[in-house]
Amino acid sequence: MSSPLPSSPASVLDLAPVVPVVVVDDLADAVPLARALVAGGLPAIEVTLRTPVALDAIRAIAGEVPGAVVGAGTVITAEQVAEVVAAGARFLVSPGWTDALLEAMRASGVPFLPGVSTTSEVVALLERGVREMKFFPAEAAGGTAYLKALAAPLPQARFCPTGGISAASAPEYLALPNVGCVGGSWMLPKDAVAGRDWGRVEALAREAAALGAGGLGAGGLSAGGTSR
Repeated sequence: MSSPLPSSPASVLDLAPVVPVVVVDDLADAVPLARALVAGGLPAIEVTLRTPVALDAIRAIAGEVPGAVVGAGTVITAEQVAEVVAAGARFLVSPGWTDALLEAMRASGVPFLPGVSTTSEVVALLERGVREMKFFPAEAAGGTAYLKALAAPLPQARFCPTGGISAASAPEYLALPNVGCVGGSWMLPKDAVAGRDWGRVEALAREAAALGAGGLGAGGLSAGGTSR
């Protein structure tokens, strides 16, 4: 497992304006794809647990791409938490949460973003001391209008919206005071990945990285940062 880096931003939300949401179908693509994203300025990479090779992909990226801060997405069980952290995941992202899952993520020692889509879920997490969350599925759950409405009554909550976000809509999310970054996969078009056109992926990643005020890069990530 990679150890937390020193002198860090407090959370994964501050690593870069965009967190690529990656689905790895072919393990051979994991390392070159991650290198292209890092070269383009997107060091925080969420590898979703949606394919049989996802765990090995996390392990490969953690071991072979020094500039990457690789995390695991679609984490829904305590068993998965243990597996991905052992493989080298340095942050955890879930589409939703339960008390059991939250307990496992908190005990893992790495930052985590539990998923929410309702005000009650946000309040429940705040009650449990969690202030940073994934808003999913962002577009289907109300998009920027919903997050804007949450900002006044719940200013202490910060979000990484994910789900249906594009290069065109990302700036609207990033302009909101309660959004730290967005998650998306538009910088990984299927034809580019299938053709292993890593130069195109790097170029699209660079455009995505420029959407915010500039990520802080892989200068560090403190364990548990997103739970405080």
